[in-house]
Amino acid sequence: MASDHDKQRLLRRLPAVDKLLEATGMPPEIPRRVLTAAIRHILDDLRNRIVSDAGDMDEGQLEVQTLAGKALEAARAALAPRLKRTINATGVVVHTNLGRSRLAEKAIEKVVEAARHYSNLEFDLKLGKRGSRYSIVEELLCELSGAEAALVVNNNAGAVLLCLETLARGKEVVISRGELVEIGGSFRIPDVMAKSGALLKEVGTTNRTHPADYRRAIDENTGLLLKAHTSNYAVVGFTSSVSLAELVKIGAECRIPVMEDLGSGSFVDLSRYGLMKEPTVQESVASGADLVTFSGDKLLGGPQAGLIVGRKDLVAMIKANPLARALRIDKMTLAALEATFQLYRDIDTAVRQIPTLAALTSSLPEVEAKALQLARAFEKLGRPDLEIEVTDLDSRAGGGSLPLMAIRSKGVAIRHGAMSVNQIESGLRHARPPVIGRIENDRFIFDARTIGLDEIDLIAAAVDEMLAKNDQPANGQTGLPR
Repeated sequence: MASDHDKQRLLRRLPAVDKLLEATGMPPEIPRRVLTAAIRHILDDLRNRIVSDAGDMDEGQLEVQTLAGKALEAARAALAPRLKRTINATGVVVHTNLGRSRLAEKAIEKVVEAARHYSNLEFDLKLGKRGSRYSIVEELLCELSGAEAALVVNNNAGAVLLCLETLARGKEVVISRGELVEIGGSFRIPDVMAKSGALLKEVGTTNRTHPADYRRAIDENTGLLLKAHTSNYAVVGFTSSVSLAELVKIGAECRIPVMEDLGSGSFVDLSRYGLMKEPTVQESVASGADLVTFSGDKLLGGPQAGLIVGRKDLVAMIKANPLARALRIDKMTLAALEATFQLYRDIDTAVRQIPTLAALTSSLPEVEAKALQLARAFEKLGRPDLEIEVTDLDSRAGGGSLPLMAIRSKGVAIRHGAMSVNQIESGLRHARPPVIGRIENDRFIFDARTIGLDEIDLIAAAVDEMLAKNDQPANGQTGLPR
């Protein structure tokens, strides 16, 4: 423990903020307030360390130039963007933690254009007066889905909330117990229903629900029959459920509207490409559902949005709800949606140009070619201690979609004699750009299905830099910290 005298001496050595500011040279690219905040933080930290126990204090840390260098480093770190590009080598195509779906190039171009220039967001160019932002995509969405009317809000949870609040506030909503889904972020159908003011009425059991269960539940206080597609899990074995067509028939008999929440909605029949069959939006509309809600940023491959399609009179009521304004989307989301919907006018074009669909439907030979190219890039690093293996893998759709579907894939597995697999994972996670893969059987895995050809050299460079850092002594030790 340092004496009070030593502590006072060290405290007196701490330079003033202005002196440190001057010592940094105050680079013009760093705002003065950011640099000042970094200096104050460093000085406060040193002051606390000295007061608590300065016994192990290296007085060289108190030199002006040393502190100025630390302040510059901290200020630059504070200015670095928090939202960073990452390379998805996990094999999960719609990865919620990594931003879900990537936009098509045409959608990106439209977003940039909308951000850079003024637009007719709420101006009717034909009539020369105020218009509706929703008209920009409503006609396209109706064309693709076959619905009478459409509305777009900020996400699918918002879409479900808005529909329930409009049509069933203070009334009962009948839903099968086996469809009371929860998705990421603890979003639960019962919780959203409670927020909307609707009253939950469960029917059936977890694994079996019959048409008679719905009929018995309907009374004068029933406002809506709700079907939720269980896109992120499956109940198998002794099961029975009521199809949308059956539920529509019951709704028509009892004059009760029927709504289906598809979750990960799709305009493409994925079974055509060897994937599991998922209900399409068009099929739900054709089955007679009065309203259908789904996401824009999952299997659809567009920006985050909640899409509502259905009967014109019901959609009109939903549009008139004041809550719709609170959930409305901005011009950049609209621009991305319009461009994405345009691609869906030709399904083959959509599958080629929308990254989510392209990744899901890529053939195994196409994925293997990328894996081999990545392996060759690693071999060119000339690292004899780096074990490289092209391996069979299973990819996943992700985003709460196709829960039972393992998609055959190829990738590259690496090991290193002087590094644990966890050290490799950490090193690549801190690369620029970060590379996110997965660990299997004590190997670090790069799944080629979610890697772009333009990312192969970046991944190789990240591995090379990580290994170079591991070679360098740090504080008298070698290797990354365990």
